[in-house]
Amino acid sequence: MKFGDRSAFRRNLGYRLMPLRFRRLPWDEERVFVSSISGDWITMDRSTLDRLVGGTLNVNDSLATNLQARHLIQIDGQDDTFAPLLSQYRSRKAYLLDGPALHIFVVSLRCHHTCAYCQVSRRPIGSEAFDMTKDTAAKAVDRLFDWPSRVLTVEFQGGEPLLHFDRIRFIVERVARKNQSEARTIRFVLASTLHDLTDEHLAFMKEHGFVLSTSLDGPEALHNANRPTPSKDSYGRTLSGIERGRRVLGDGAVSALTTLTRRSLEMPRAIIDEYRKLGFHDISLRPLSPYGFARSTGARNGYSIGDFLRFYAEAFEHLLAVNRTYELHETYASLLLSQLMTPFSHGYVDLRSPTGAGHGTMVYDYDGTVYPSDEARMLAAMGDRTFAMGNVENGVEEWLASPAMKRVMAAGVAEALPTCADCALVPLCGADPIDHYARQSDEVGHRPTSDFCRKQMGLFDLLLKRWEQGSDGDRMTLERWALASSRRGQGFMEAA
Repeated sequence: MKFGDRSAFRRNLGYRLMPLRFRRLPWDEERVFVSSISGDWITMDRSTLDRLVGGTLNVNDSLATNLQARHLIQIDGQDDTFAPLLSQYRSRKAYLLDGPALHIFVVSLRCHHTCAYCQVSRRPIGSEAFDMTKDTAAKAVDRLFDWPSRVLTVEFQGGEPLLHFDRIRFIVERVARKNQSEARTIRFVLASTLHDLTDEHLAFMKEHGFVLSTSLDGPEALHNANRPTPSKDSYGRTLSGIERGRRVLGDGAVSALTTLTRRSLEMPRAIIDEYRKLGFHDISLRPLSPYGFARSTGARNGYSIGDFLRFYAEAFEHLLAVNRTYELHETYASLLLSQLMTPFSHGYVDLRSPTGAGHGTMVYDYDGTVYPSDEARMLAAMGDRTFAMGNVENGVEEWLASPAMKRVMAAGVAEALPTCADCALVPLCGADPIDHYARQSDEVGHRPTSDFCRKQMGLFDLLLKRWEQGSDGDRMTLERWALASSRRGQGFMEAA
């Protein structure tokens, strides 16, 4: 719920009530989470909220000073200005100023894996018709520099992009040539199984400062079951690729994420222990998405969002225990914590409002079609081209004026959506209209039954509860995660 209408701005209170939203804490209904429009927040007793809204707080109390610092009230006679609030809001939304910073090039849909949860509808290795041509790649690079961002992340995806490494080389070299006059900061990311990694590839990647992102679903038996190959050695080849990448590019240049199937939910501790054993300091516990083969195999591999949250709660407890002796961040929790504990903007497109689709990310598919997000491309691969913005032959202005982008933006501001508008978490959350369309056949969707909303609220509640009730050591761990996410910066988190 929210307050902030004209009746709340009464001078006889000794303070003015600023716009705020509140939510009862599910683990203690006598307490509430209260947030400002800029994302500052505090928890308090419901009786204190009643006094705050009713105008009976003592303005000389330390609580009133705290509330003013969090932009929830203005005390009369004390620099009656909105400047600090606006500055905070501007910092929180700073990502809007530069346009898309993450640019995904899908150089091939071919892949040697046959993962049942594949989101991108991969194609067999021999299907070279699904490779990006040199002409398409050249035009996509030209469009890349039409955007104003001074920091650009170029991410190569597939299928398996290493199966078309010549096109990666062509794109990188063309970007480098054009950047001699553009003087942008360019980051290159390869999302790959790493099975086809060669010394030649690594030498080129080292020259151009690549970072690698791969999939590691957990211990050997689980990984091989989730990510089968004809040779049945996916786990071994993945570990070999990780080791080779680390040796040439450095330990910090290789990251991994796990996609959670139904069998994965039975192994939260084993998955985390695998990442620790292999020397990773980040783990991404990613639920299944409703795209590609993941949708058609949902009956076999899928689960409810409630099942995911129960898994996550157990995994989180184990992660906190691990962090007493070894630093290992869960990347999505780190993002949420950075939202809660820092005033800075971030690069993660799913947590943006206005939406990051088309404003934070652009995707250039193998055939030259342009999409506002990877999820929009995945829908197109399933036969639904609702969010195709145009082609690399067109200009940026045409893409932004396309019917696809108009649909995205019509449902892209969370603060204007039903239910979200009144949610206390909305300053820290995002709209994600394409995910709602994929799950509920509508860009706005029905928020009370939305898996996106249930996931966000469930994870925020988990983190807030631990922050309120945990030990000093737990809170120090959460602070480290928040700062790690903030330091990691826009480019990496968008790519992850």
